[in-house]
Amino acid sequence: MKRTLSAKLSIWLEINLLRFRIRSRQAFTLVELLVVIAIIGVLVGLLLPAVQAAREAARRMSCSNNFKQIGLSIHNYHAAYNQMPRHGTGTTADLIAGYLGDDGDSGGTANNAGTGGGNNGCRLSMLVPVLPFLEQQALWEQISNPNNQKVSGNLAAGATWNAMGPHPQQREYVPWVTNVVSFRCPSDPGVGLPAFGRTNYAASLGDSADFQNDSVFRPIGSTQIWGMDIGQAPRDRAGSRGAFSARLNTRFRDVLDGLSNTIAMGEISSDLGDRDITTEMADGGGNNWSEPSSGGIYENPAIATSSNLIDPLRPRFWCTGPPCTVPSLIPDPDRKRGFRWADSTALYSGVATILPPNSALVSVGTGDTAVCTATVSSRHQGGAHILMCDGAVKFITDSIEAGNSNAPNVRNGAVGLAAPGSASPYGLWGSLGTRAAREVISEEF
Repeated sequence: MKRTLSAKLSIWLEINLLRFRIRSRQAFTLVELLVVIAIIGVLVGLLLPAVQAAREAARRMSCSNNFKQIGLSIHNYHAAYNQMPRHGTGTTADLIAGYLGDDGDSGGTANNAGTGGGNNGCRLSMLVPVLPFLEQQALWEQISNPNNQKVSGNLAAGATWNAMGPHPQQREYVPWVTNVVSFRCPSDPGVGLPAFGRTNYAASLGDSADFQNDSVFRPIGSTQIWGMDIGQAPRDRAGSRGAFSARLNTRFRDVLDGLSNTIAMGEISSDLGDRDITTEMADGGGNNWSEPSSGGIYENPAIATSSNLIDPLRPRFWCTGPPCTVPSLIPDPDRKRGFRWADSTALYSGVATILPPNSALVSVGTGDTAVCTATVSSRHQGGAHILMCDGAVKFITDSIEAGNSNAPNVRNGAVGLAAPGSASPYGLWGSLGTRAAREVISEEF
């Protein structure tokens, strides 16, 4: 029976309608598409913090590994030379050449970028002598031998830098502006000028700011000839309580509190130019030679807090105006935390266990040799790494028990300060910084 035209048309319409329905089911509606996009956005939002946390955990582990390598290099150095690498080492004035500069800051050729020569005034940090033990033999060869290379070219014909280099403030000396990967924390983004070669690892100088950068081996007399200043020996012995002591040798046998109970080095942040309280140094007033100390950091290390110098809304930064007090920051652009790995002064490569981790950096004086509350700091969340004398690396939180931050330092001969041989005024944190105070550490850290 032949189908009528209307029946054929009906069948055709049904077939095409079925095809349309099938095709429409294969596509997304606009609402469905928006819902999917929203779900993906939520998942990405939940995932990104986890990814960032994983990346920071990896950077923190890499930082810890760097510290472990430095710890091994210190132990290998001690095995080779029966002493820890000296913090404040190098060359002194050459009388034959007619140079009588005190510490390389002035006079002679210590800072002459044209003629080279000079000496470094025993201002080299302990990071310099450990270079060969960190697989940095090539850099060590440049430093330990005369050379005529400059950052901007070569020295004058026939001129050379002396062996062990010039003063560490000489930015034309190539090794001093070389960044060593082992000295950098991956979490610290600091890079470039006005810094030299940056460091995030610094020597432990103890729980007193006195004699941080000085010792009995110093320039003395009107001619500033280097020698042993016996008159300053009592102060040096009283104040130099850390694993490292400026310009003097220390050995593992000197660490009477035990290698596992004494800090050898601490992590520091390098400055980013953002008024960070841990990297830009404020002048805390006082006078490091007066008796007593005129209210500076010797009498009150927490002077930044008691003087309301920190922004209450952004407590990692110095105050910029009311309701707090604007501090007097050290203006020199290159005198910032961690800016010179080769320089032994506390500002650049030293830590003190006076204030808790990530506390404010306050000085007595404004020069780069000024003593200061150079505590540990980092770009990690909640604390910083420390290296113990036995080579162990630990993460110390900002909340570690740190005694009374307003308590005066230990210092010989000053009225109102803690007497020589006193237990650390700064609790567990201060005790970890002393090498021979015979303090019992009875809690985990």
